[in-house]
Amino acid sequence: MATGIPTNRSNIELPNSVSSEIIQKTQEQSAVMQLARQISLPGNGLQIPVITSDPEADWVTETGSKPVKNPGLSKKIMQGHTLAVIVPFSNQFKRDAAALYDALINRLPLSLAKKFDETVFFGPGAGTLANFDDFSEATAQSLQASAYNGILAADIDISEQGGVMNGIVLSPQGKGVFLAAVDKQDRPLFIDSVADDGIPKILGAPTHIAAAAYKAGTAGSAGNPDVIGFAGDWTKAMYGVVEGLSLTIADQATLVVQDGTSTSTINLFQQNMFAVRAEIEVGFVAQTAYFNKLTRAHSA
Repeated sequence: MATGIPTNRSNIELPNSVSSEIIQKTQEQSAVMQLARQISLPGNGLQIPVITSDPEADWVTETGSKPVKNPGLSKKIMQGHTLAVIVPFSNQFKRDAAALYDALINRLPLSLAKKFDETVFFGPGAGTLANFDDFSEATAQSLQASAYNGILAADIDISEQGGVMNGIVLSPQGKGVFLAAVDKQDRPLFIDSVADDGIPKILGAPTHIAAAAYKAGTAGSAGNPDVIGFAGDWTKAMYGVVEGLSLTIADQATLVVQDGTSTSTINLFQQNMFAVRAEIEVGFVAQTAYFNKLTRAHSA
């Protein structure tokens, strides 16, 4: 829901439908949000029971005692963390509300979705997010020698954990690896025709293409491979959102812009600009043993 806008800050009103459409498109552009299960997340977090082993049934005689088997249970805590971005606009957008709405809907969801997916795949980087799971330590399967053997190894590993590989996220680089895979007669393994729209399924698992699933490695014998995708049992992952998306507008603030190692400032009032801040409080938990990352050797 859009936040209230002080009258001395802006003369623009954003309808509630804008924030609703932004969060909807964020979910559409986030591969993780498309694959994982969404749950309601209260502001103070949530304790989630996780079944680690199933009760085992057994045969009994007609008057025999029925077996009592307890399932293995553990608990995970899902905690919300704020994901935010501020986007500056020229005041010219104020004269055309439709153009502003289009710009918000086109720019904000991609930024939020990409950062959320990157954090799930590779962790928060130098910082930490309490009770926010990620796949940075997931079992790695190399696709270097054979894309088929690599993804098959991931399928087997996930099944040995007791799961089913039911979703694959490929970076554009990973998509290229699978498109290039051919049999001994140079026939594509994973597509029927070059006119197909990408790779809809691999070994029966639906695929999603997301730039956030790529992380460049380093070359050399002591280097790290490129990560080009992830495969897993997405019934073992869930995310939660607290109170939807918040949008706030200001036109009298000074923004500190960090671009790599350089820092600059934007004075909104002085430069005839305004800025929109979008933030969402979101959490993620998963049984990470049910996920594999897909790699290839990094080229110099």
